[in-house]
Amino acid sequence: MARVLHTLLLFLVRLALKIRVWGYWSLIYGYCALCTTAALLKLCWNIVLRPTTTFQWGTRETPPACLNDTSLGTHCYVRIKESGLRFHYVAAGERGKPLMLFLHGFPEFWFSWRYQLREFKSEFRVVAIDMRGYGESDLPLSTESYHLDYLVTDVKDIVEYLGYNRCCLVGHDWGGTIAWLFAIHYPEMVTKLIVLNCPHPSVFTDYTLRHPSQLLKSSHFFFFQLPCFPELMLSINDFKALKALFTSRSTGIGRKGRWLTAEDLEAYLYAVSQPGALTGALNYYRNVFRWETDSQQYTVDMFCAKYFFFTKGQNWPISDYTEEIILCY
Repeated sequence: MARVLHTLLLFLVRLALKIRVWGYWSLIYGYCALCTTAALLKLCWNIVLRPTTTFQWGTRETPPACLNDTSLGTHCYVRIKESGLRFHYVAAGERGKPLMLFLHGFPEFWFSWRYQLREFKSEFRVVAIDMRGYGESDLPLSTESYHLDYLVTDVKDIVEYLGYNRCCLVGHDWGGTIAWLFAIHYPEMVTKLIVLNCPHPSVFTDYTLRHPSQLLKSSHFFFFQLPCFPELMLSINDFKALKALFTSRSTGIGRKGRWLTAEDLEAYLYAVSQPGALTGALNYYRNVFRWETDSQQYTVDMFCAKYFFFTKGQNWPISDYTEEIILCY
């Protein structure tokens, strides 16, 4: 009798797990289909309104002058032996000073940290990298090459190549996700963790599942799972969607009326218009649902998670994970 009950219980547990996995992937693919339908309707509308310009876009051949501004630092390259990848970074400040490492978000590159490079180079050795698949760093072709484990290892390898065993780590958006995970896996290598616009991984997952409104705001995660089509939608009308992302009043970069200059915008468009650049950036999203980990890995030592930055309007319940919260308006 006991054996029968054990077998029955085991069967029910396995069945429940299979149903859960089926429901999980059904939600993802179902939402992908919904986002695809909306994008197709938008594409058709664009073709109706702009039949001659919708499919016009091109690679920017010449980098704008701001990318060669020597006041920002020195352009350097490092080839990591283990991965075989070459990374580009811009460094400033005296060698030997504490390292402050910057990780950018989507769809950006090292240039996003230009103000911080100038501001902190007197006290730190500041380094802003082009992450894997971005800017002048190597662009692996396979989607699997952008698994989160590889992205975290990239940071470790770069810190060690620079001759350091610890750093002040600053991350924004996707760079913030990788910064969180780096602090989780290598807490001994982080003196300070500064994260902008990216909640703690476990908080984001829990909050999104409990709040459908956040699921809607994160719809791009699902749309970007599709092959090729997101690249097309971001490219049409000469990268109009990306221009809006950087310049609109709701999502654009600006403070107190100071928006991106035309040259700044061209710097971002120069980076994303290079062959394969959008695919490399989108491959970060295409691995996010494949990454499985135990929830206990989301525990960060408090000395690492000292500072956490958010912009106005974000209300993530992260007080259990940080000692101090600073709101940036």
